[in-house]
Amino acid sequence: MAKHLTLKFCGGVGSVTGANFLLQGEKASILVDCGLEQGTHEAADFNKSSFPYKPADMDALLITHAHMDHIGRVPKLVKDGFRGVIYSTPETKRLAEFMLDDALKLTQHEASRTKQPPLYEEKDVHEALSLWQTIPYHHSKEIMPGYSVYLKDAGHVLGSSMYELTYTAEQAAGEKPTKIVFTGDLGNSPTPLLRDTEDITDADYIVMESVYGDRNHEEREVRLAKLTAAIKENTVKGGVLMMPIFSLEKTQEILFEIHKLMETHQVPRVPIYMDSPLAERLTEVYEVMTENLNEAAQAEIHKGHHIFSFPSLHVVSTADESKAIAHSPSPKIIMAGSGMSTGGRIQHHEMHYLADPKNTIVFIGYQAVGTLGRTIQEGAKEVEILGTKIHVRAKIEQIDGYSSHKDSDHLIEFVDKAAAQVKKVFVVMGETKASLFLAQRLRDYLGVDAVHPEEGDTVNLL
Repeated sequence: MAKHLTLKFCGGVGSVTGANFLLQGEKASILVDCGLEQGTHEAADFNKSSFPYKPADMDALLITHAHMDHIGRVPKLVKDGFRGVIYSTPETKRLAEFMLDDALKLTQHEASRTKQPPLYEEKDVHEALSLWQTIPYHHSKEIMPGYSVYLKDAGHVLGSSMYELTYTAEQAAGEKPTKIVFTGDLGNSPTPLLRDTEDITDADYIVMESVYGDRNHEEREVRLAKLTAAIKENTVKGGVLMMPIFSLEKTQEILFEIHKLMETHQVPRVPIYMDSPLAERLTEVYEVMTENLNEAAQAEIHKGHHIFSFPSLHVVSTADESKAIAHSPSPKIIMAGSGMSTGGRIQHHEMHYLADPKNTIVFIGYQAVGTLGRTIQEGAKEVEILGTKIHVRAKIEQIDGYSSHKDSDHLIEFVDKAAAQVKKVFVVMGETKASLFLAQRLRDYLGVDAVHPEEGDTVNLL
């Protein structure tokens, strides 16, 4: 029988979110990621839609990391019939438990509000977790006869991994195996907390992200200087510094940075309110699962320092505590989700504080097209939040250097290490213009065959 190996792009193309890829070969159907589409007007319809394959026919699901645009539809996959094995690092599984539990509450609330069936139910989350197995970094595992995976650190969030999937089914004697690498999201190394993204050197095919495929970040010294300046300026003005922030990784990274700035007296000690129950739970995972933090972070821990806990920090758990922040004196800093202002407690703070010019809103991470965060970031003078028109007079700051994604130049450098062998690079998980730009740069700079597929495309690898 002739070899047969295809790759189908079921999500995560033409968009940063919604990652979902299907590798099919000899008696095997393997999914990589199963995420929510986020931020677009079409997102709700996409997330509710049927999968372009039969979930019951899928043998395995490889999860690269615990962000919702990579795991958010896993319970729906199970609800629709998937009973294969789910794989990830131990850290990703632990973080995913909290992420999916939080998402379940939002799903149930939305279903109650719209009188529509929920995307999935509690039993689907439990079933998904019962199917979940873990693989540590640098361990090879045969997930099916003829298919093995080896996990490397992507440096994006705690536990984020790249999958080197090696295909040996129907391999002739002396024939070299085929290796496909799924990068997931690639970290903006070096970071304050995580180890650097590991190298890929011998891939035949690479399926890679391109969130910042068409632009570069500011230098790391610049990002710290900007954060320092924003805190100092806000203190002088006696204002409120708002940070719409992702609960996973970004919260922990910024807390770590601000802690160091205050400890070294580079910024004043002002109250910081971490207003996110989810971020609180995820931070506890970072405090316990420290093995894969970088050497600097581990050194702080070994000194007995609580790297995410310091005198100025107030962890806000209940809704009443969140409302009480409005009555606390300024200056102050409020960190709250969601990271793109699409929901969560940050919207209530934005309603309260955006209209005052002495206040500041700082965007730390990527803001997807169509999100409230993107609208504010692009300079809208008026926005609607929870049905109320709000004038935007607060100062708007953007700090790109704290992005958890590699920028264009570093994505090129990443591929360069595999350029001598790679047959084709599939540029995905980015806005179309970013993906197309990066694919062109890879062709021009490295001479590799790089393409940007469209949703639903199927390509033959063998």
